[in-house]
Amino acid sequence: MLSQLTPVCPQPLLNQAQALPAMVTAVVNAGSELALESAKLAFEAGIIVPILVGNIAAIQKAAQAIDWNIDQFELIASESEEDSAANAVQCVHQGTAKLLMKGNLHTDVLIRALLNKEHGLRTGERLSHLFHMSVPGSDRVLCITDAVVNVSPDTKTQLSILRGATDVMHALGNLKPKVALLSATEVVTQAMPSSIAAKELLAAMSDQDHQAADVFGPLAFDGAMSPEAAKIKGITHPVAGYADVLLVPNIETGNAIFKQLVYFNGATAAGVLMGAKVPVMLTSRADPPAARLASAALAVVYAHYLGEK
Repeated sequence: MLSQLTPVCPQPLLNQAQALPAMVTAVVNAGSELALESAKLAFEAGIIVPILVGNIAAIQKAAQAIDWNIDQFELIASESEEDSAANAVQCVHQGTAKLLMKGNLHTDVLIRALLNKEHGLRTGERLSHLFHMSVPGSDRVLCITDAVVNVSPDTKTQLSILRGATDVMHALGNLKPKVALLSATEVVTQAMPSSIAAKELLAAMSDQDHQAADVFGPLAFDGAMSPEAAKIKGITHPVAGYADVLLVPNIETGNAIFKQLVYFNGATAAGVLMGAKVPVMLTSRADPPAARLASAALAVVYAHYLGEK
């Protein structure tokens, strides 16, 4: 049942990133072949200029292994994951980097550096994550949030997730994204906590939130994605059947949906961390090259938007 399709970086997303100036990017703990391969892909695509942070000997060894001449790039010596994360964050404070790329380190180490009260990159928003999904055979882009960071977000956190996702969609050129508040029902009921959460989120939204995005819920997956299903169910809201963004009630739901699209449908998942002073490219060792390049393209587009906002 698993898809045999080879993931590809969505050309429209890559084109959008390539139309912008290359973004100076600190690669956090870059001393592994996989980390450098990700940086190399994005550099050769013309969308980033890397600053390589990590153990210098390990970086040079990995670069030699992938046959990449890194003499032109700045290298910043760091001796541990924590040291690399702190030094990469400092590059942002100094103005030398406008973007971060996760290299060979644990995600929680990087997040702790971002949230450090004295030296981090806090903005007042909660950190959250968005996947930009490209499915073969479809010209429709679907974004899923949050499938990585927030396990069971409360209303305040969901508002922050919504604001971040709306900004990403605006950066991509969708100025009024349709956001579905996902549940397993379209009826608000005490028996379905996610339906109550959707109702509470809508009630907590500000006028500015409503102007920036078209938000509706609760909606089950079919009611959010299928115009036919929405029609049969008698749901007439503009979001129903045409959602651009699925705001999921918990991490399990988002994780299951995005992995189903990847492994059953051959989708490419581009991921970006939102809520810090600069976007962060988060990639996994299991991600194919296309997904890593797409993540870089998404982060570059988003970073330029935030810089102009």
